[in-house]
Amino acid sequence: MFAGHFGLAAIVKAKAPEVPLWALMVSTQLLDIAFVPLLLSGAETMEPIGHGGYGQNIIHADYTHSLIGALVLSLLAGLLAWLLWNKRSAVIIGSLSFSHWLFDLIFHHSDMPILPGNIGDFPLLGLRLWELPALSAAVEIVLIAAGALLYFRSVLARSRRQAETPANGNLTLKQNRNSPVRAYWAGAIMTALLILSFATDYFNL
Repeated sequence: MFAGHFGLAAIVKAKAPEVPLWALMVSTQLLDIAFVPLLLSGAETMEPIGHGGYGQNIIHADYTHSLIGALVLSLLAGLLAWLLWNKRSAVIIGSLSFSHWLFDLIFHHSDMPILPGNIGDFPLLGLRLWELPALSAAVEIVLIAAGALLYFRSVLARSRRQAETPANGNLTLKQNRNSPVRAYWAGAIMTALLILSFATDYFNL
């Protein structure tokens, strides 16, 4: 569900423009970023079901995608954001990091443990929306559409405000006039990246 996570990052960027976009994007994928080295080492695994396409994997991410593991990673991300920026950014980054687990809870098959390593052998979590691929795809499309639209509107609004600002020592008149053009490009690039992330995931490219 890469695209859905990225779509949420774009939505948050529209509402919190002071937080760097790269940090928002990384935070939405933090659990999967931590998953990669554990997957390569064999500590966490993926088990294809069916033809192994969109949503057809049992993901044994017993550490990074456990409830407690996700909370710890999100807390660490928030603390780092506090050190780098401020308290508001820390709350945003920490919350966005944990949103990955919440979305995965809705989409995943029952493969998400509560405690790291599935200590205690508690029932595994997952509401299995992936078992309805058309519906899960529709939810992701709504997220990326909302992210693209809100991000585009926010960068365009900021560029218009900048264009209306009288030229000064920091902004030349030419830079002011070019601001809307850059905003259109930024919005178009974001939209293209969101669509590409969904296409590569859905078609298993």
